[in-house]
Amino acid sequence: MNKIFILLLSVGCFGLSVTLYAQNNSSFFDKYMQKQTDLYGFNGNVLVSQNGNVIYKKSFGYADYNTKSKLDSNSIFDCGSIAKEFTAMGILLLRDKGLINYTDTLRKFFPELPYTNITIQQLLTHTSGIPDGFDLVSKFFEHNKIASNDDLIRLLAREKPPVFFKPGENMMYSGTAFNLLSSIIEKISGQSYNAYMDEHIFKPLGMTHTQVANGPRSAKKIPGYAYGFIYSDSLKNYVRADSMHSGWTSYLAGIHGEGMIISTTGDLLKWDRALKNHSLLTLATQQAMLSTQAEKKTFPFVHFGYGIRVGKNNFGNYIFHNGSYPGYEGMLIRYTDNDITTVVLSNNESHSDFIADALVAIVVNKNFVMPYVHKEISVKPDIEKYVGKYMLPLLRPPYMVSFPVELVNKNGLLYIHSGAGKDTELKPESSTKFYYADGSDQQIEFETDKDGKLIKTWHIGWGLKKEIKKIN
Repeated sequence: MNKIFILLLSVGCFGLSVTLYAQNNSSFFDKYMQKQTDLYGFNGNVLVSQNGNVIYKKSFGYADYNTKSKLDSNSIFDCGSIAKEFTAMGILLLRDKGLINYTDTLRKFFPELPYTNITIQQLLTHTSGIPDGFDLVSKFFEHNKIASNDDLIRLLAREKPPVFFKPGENMMYSGTAFNLLSSIIEKISGQSYNAYMDEHIFKPLGMTHTQVANGPRSAKKIPGYAYGFIYSDSLKNYVRADSMHSGWTSYLAGIHGEGMIISTTGDLLKWDRALKNHSLLTLATQQAMLSTQAEKKTFPFVHFGYGIRVGKNNFGNYIFHNGSYPGYEGMLIRYTDNDITTVVLSNNESHSDFIADALVAIVVNKNFVMPYVHKEISVKPDIEKYVGKYMLPLLRPPYMVSFPVELVNKNGLLYIHSGAGKDTELKPESSTKFYYADGSDQQIEFETDKDGKLIKTWHIGWGLKKEIKKIN
C-alpha cells in the first residue's frame, strides 16, 4: 500500500512540477518569443495550455503590414490543413448517427467517378491512392473563375487520372481525399459544407471566430482577419500573399475540405478540448479518431488517425496537424501524456511547427536552447571529421520526420547538401558549433571527446534541440 502511495505521489508531483515550471516562467516564454520576433521575424499568435488551462497567450506583430494594424488575441488566421481535422469530424458525426460507414465506397456517393473500392476509411487515412484533383483544376479550369468541389469532381470523372496505388496498399498525403469527404458530407446532410460545419461543430463548441472561408477575404468582411504576407526578396519587404496571384488565393479558393477554414488560437484550444473530452463524438469514435488507423510502411514512416497525425517522440505521445496556405503557417499539437497543448498561427509563414514544439520544451524544461545572435569566428576549424551523412529533421511536411542529408567539405567550408534545392553553408561560431548561413534559426552542434573524436551531433532548430544520427 505504501509503495503504491509513493508511486502515485511521485507521478502526481511530476505533473505538478511541469505545471509549476511553466507557470513560474511566463517570462521565459516571453523572452523566447521576443527572440523569434527580433532575430527571425516571427509574426503571429501563440497559445500554450496545460490541462486546458492557458499558461501563455500573446500576439506578436501585425495583422496588416501595410496599415501597421496590430494582431490581438482575437485575430483570425487561415488554418491550412488543420481543417482536415474538422472535415474528419464531420464524417465521424455522420457515422455516429448511422448515416455512413467506414466501408462505404466513394462510388456509392459519386457513381460517375471511375475509382472502385476506395472507402471512407481510406479517404480519412490518406490510403486511398486518389489522384491529385488540384492538378486537374489547374490544367483544365478557367483561372479567371473560382472552382468548386463540383468542378473538381466533374474533372476527375471526365479526365479519369489513374490512382497512385491500389487503395489500402500504401499511404500518400491527399488533399483531394478530404475535398471528396467534404462533398460526401454535403450529399448526406443536405447542407452546404459551410453550414454543416457551423451548425454541428463551430456553434456547439462556442468557436465564434471560426468559419469556412472560401473565395476572396478581407478584414472588412471578416472583422479581425489577419492578412497573410510573404517576404519578397526582390522588394526586401513583406507583400500581401493574395497579390502574388497564387492559385490557392484565386481559382482554387472555392474548393473546401482540405483547407479554407479560418480561426483563432483561442477557438483552436476549444477544439482541442472537444477532442480531449469527446464533446461531439461517442467515446469509442473519438478514441478511434485519435488512434493509429494507418501507417506508412516505407520511408518516411508516419502514422495517421482520422484526419490527424499521431505518434510519439521524446516529449511523449502526440496528436497534431500543421497547416500551410499562402502567407500562413499553423500548428496545433497536444502531448497527451501531460496534456500540454500549443497553438501557433503565423501570417508571415514563420515556422509555427518548430516554434510550437519549442514552447513545449519550455513547459517540460527539456531540450531547449534560447535563441541568440550568432557570430562567425575568424579561424577555420577542422571540419573533415564532421563530413558524412546524417538524419536531419525535415523542415517541410511531413513534420517530425528525419531525412537523410550530407555534410560536405567545399574548399574548407562546411555545407549541408540535402539533394533538394541549393546547398546551405554552415558558418562556424566555435570549433564544434555551426549556424545556418540562410538566416534561419538553425544550428548544428558536434560533441567530441577529449581526443576530438565525434560522439554525438545535435540539430537546434528554433530553440528545439534534437540529437541527429550519423548514418555512415
